[in-house]
Amino acid sequence: MSNDEQKSYKVYFGGKWIETGEKIQITDPATGEKFASVSALNRDQVHSAFDAAQAAFPAWRALTAKERGAFLFRVADEVHKRADEIAHLITLENGKPLAQSKGEMAMTEDHLRWFAEEGRRAYGRVIPHQAPGKRNMVVKTPIGVVGAIAPWNFPLVLGIRKAAPALAAGCPVVLKPSSQTPLSSIAFAECVEAAGIPGGVFQLVIGSARMIAEEFLTNPICRKITFTGSTEVGRELIKGAAQAIKPLSLELGGLAPLLVFDDCNLDQAVQETLIAKFRNTGQSCIAANRIYVQRSIHDEFVKRFVAGVQKLKTGPGLEPSVDIGPLINQQGLDAALAQIEEAVGRGGKVLCGGKRKGSTGYFLEPTVIDGVSAASLCMREETFAPVAPITTFETEDEAIELANGSEFGLSAYAMTRDIARIFRLAERIEAGTLGINDGAPTTSNAPFGGVKQSGWGRELGSEGLEAFMETKHVSFGGM
Repeated sequence: MSNDEQKSYKVYFGGKWIETGEKIQITDPATGEKFASVSALNRDQVHSAFDAAQAAFPAWRALTAKERGAFLFRVADEVHKRADEIAHLITLENGKPLAQSKGEMAMTEDHLRWFAEEGRRAYGRVIPHQAPGKRNMVVKTPIGVVGAIAPWNFPLVLGIRKAAPALAAGCPVVLKPSSQTPLSSIAFAECVEAAGIPGGVFQLVIGSARMIAEEFLTNPICRKITFTGSTEVGRELIKGAAQAIKPLSLELGGLAPLLVFDDCNLDQAVQETLIAKFRNTGQSCIAANRIYVQRSIHDEFVKRFVAGVQKLKTGPGLEPSVDIGPLINQQGLDAALAQIEEAVGRGGKVLCGGKRKGSTGYFLEPTVIDGVSAASLCMREETFAPVAPITTFETEDEAIELANGSEFGLSAYAMTRDIARIFRLAERIEAGTLGINDGAPTTSNAPFGGVKQSGWGRELGSEGLEAFMETKHVSFGGM
């Protein structure tokens, strides 16, 4: 597509839509072609976004939680009206199959509606006093202006997981979407404007990731940063936040184990493993990264699993019935191919896929590798691709040891019908989320986040609101 044919998008900033001279080009991963451009901000403009947010803060926090919730409900209504249109944008900028983009829109709307209600439940408490003539109370107050950084793999919903609870808590939000996938966030900002949220309460900042992160870290108006992305970038944010002791919420890398026990329902286990591994083309922090199958059922599971993988349709996300879209870019494709080659070099056997598909776009055949060595990169590093490495285990204790044998702990999965084992796994698996016979465990009303090097804090659930509030003790004397 020529530059003349590209649509140019403005950025929502200070309650207005502005256009800048600097543009960021947006590429369709299904074709490798640039199809749109977006205005990018400079450092001074990002700085002024925080000034606008701070100016909007007193009036926004002064609203009742019910009033803020009413605004979020109106945003959710706008999102609902435009769901198909925005889903189309997600597929264009990200590549994921359209049905999955529609699923992302449904979860975006659900997050908004959940926190529209949850804001009314930011309870404090009255504490029994310990000294005569005193009374003690706890109140919750909004933390202040929030800087939010969202990734490209779920370009809208992971931004809204941050913005919705922060807004519900009474905090203005400055959201930085990924420069690779900003269009759905721009459409969301249109929904915010249509819902009548006051200018400055929600803003987008698009541009250099490093420059914007530095402004978030050094601007004293920014009272908290919430980030989803790689552990490497998370470490840099931790270092930068140390200077001002700035609070962080971090949802970082994953290396999710999936355990298949010999008492499972095999058909269900295969189906849920397909979802856990291949949803979003495998480009998910909670994707099943390491599949461990109990030796006694290994051959049968693998036979059924490979048959299921071979039925997955790969192609552009806007084509009907597509299950696997393109990877986000050439770098992602090259990294996946390198992991496959390295695993095979260590003795793994490719049972299906394993190659680039076509010469247009960034497509990889959905791949299953059996007999993968524990030393292989795909068992030690996050695989953002439709690649499923499989190996075996003998006992439950061995399976738990293998699952926990990583510096990451975002999510984990287990396929089993043994209720006693389920409780043991719930207590012993080191992960923020454990899906039992469930390949898609995330829901608006349950907490989401990681342990170890997968992050700090929780999103969603009541914990998601708590992340944007301060806890204050008020002591009354002379009572």
